[in-house]
Amino acid sequence: MPERVEESDPDGVDYGWVMQVTFVLTVTAGSVLVALLSAFVTLPTWGARAGFAIRVGAVIWICTAVGAYLYEKRVRAA
Repeated sequence: MPERVEESDPDGVDYGWVMQVTFVLTVTAGSVLVALLSAFVTLPTWGARAGFAIRVGAVIWICTAVGAYLYEKRVRAA
């Protein structure tokens, strides 16, 4: 049985950290941003509301992921 690894020391970008930060920031800040943006759009049905949340949430997610990756690559990994 191999020994359990409690922590890691990655060389370069720590993708686990990037994924965790992306998830947390997207859920916390992204949900607020989607709610604020939805106040300015007419969404008559639940399907329209879900579609809006998915489209806007996807843009927020990709921006957050790229930002977290660049931060990790330039600031934390240096």
